Amino acid sequence: MYEPIRTKSVHSTMAGATSDFPHRSREEELDIQLAGHLAALLAVTDELRALAPSADLDAAAERLAGQVARLRGGRTPARAAVTAKGGEPCPAALHRRAHALAGRALVVAASRADTAAAILAAERMDAHAAALAGERELSAAG
Repeated sequence: MYEPIRTKSVHSTMAGATSDFPHRSREEELDIQLAGHLAALLAVTDELRALAPSADLDAAAERLAGQVARLRGGRTPARAAVTAKGGEPCPAALHRRAHALAGRALVVAASRADTAAAILAAERMDAHAAALAGERELSAAG
């Protein structure tokens, strides 16, 4: 009545069976995730540097690029030159985005026990929180 299955199953259900696709360890997955968060933070930092160049942002960008390269096995992160878009980006929105990205990076760095990345992420969170507080004071005074 039913024809028997002639091909091997694509799902491995037997214990101890080896599969044909590679698996990553938890540490490798966390490295990939952390590198992604730090690379996104680097992109926002580069946008902020284009708006208002500062030595602090330059140093932060270099440290972020170093951490991303370390996590990616020495490959340097892609960094595009920021060009003027249709409208002027809002620095407060960029600082909020950078603060959120640094927070995500801090959580992943803490879970993988990466002290250097955790310290860098915490410092960037503090810097962006201070920048947001400074902008609130300026808008309240003006």
